[in-house]
Amino acid sequence: MHPVLGMCPVCGEPLAITRLHCRNCDTTIEGRFYAGRLAQLTPEQLQFVEIFLQCEGKIKAVEEKLKISYPTVRSRLRDVIHAMGYEASEIEEDVSEEERKRILDDLANGRISSDEAVELLRGDR
Repeated sequence: MHPVLGMCPVCGEPLAITRLHCRNCDTTIEGRFYAGRLAQLTPEQLQFVEIFLQCEGKIKAVEEKLKISYPTVRSRLRDVIHAMGYEASEIEEDVSEEERKRILDDLANGRISSDEAVELLRGDR
């Protein structure tokens, strides 16, 4: 069985589910059904959400499982939040965008280590 498409492959707009069918008793129901915000995610984003939930939302565990950095986990999480239709203002940030840029600039110029940058980006310091 194929996964349900949430977005139109032609124009990119959300698809409406209009028919449900039971394979066991052959009942068919027609109408307009809402699949929820998760249906708007790409397969890659949905896989990320599944891993995020398996890790109980612990970013460090997601980092280890996917073998990606903290900023990459945060970026993918922001992408998922945006894809689900939530505005950036609804997302609580650990550090401001200006502070994040300063931290990454310090890291790029060797003023801080990668471990220090991760701690600062997490808001642990």
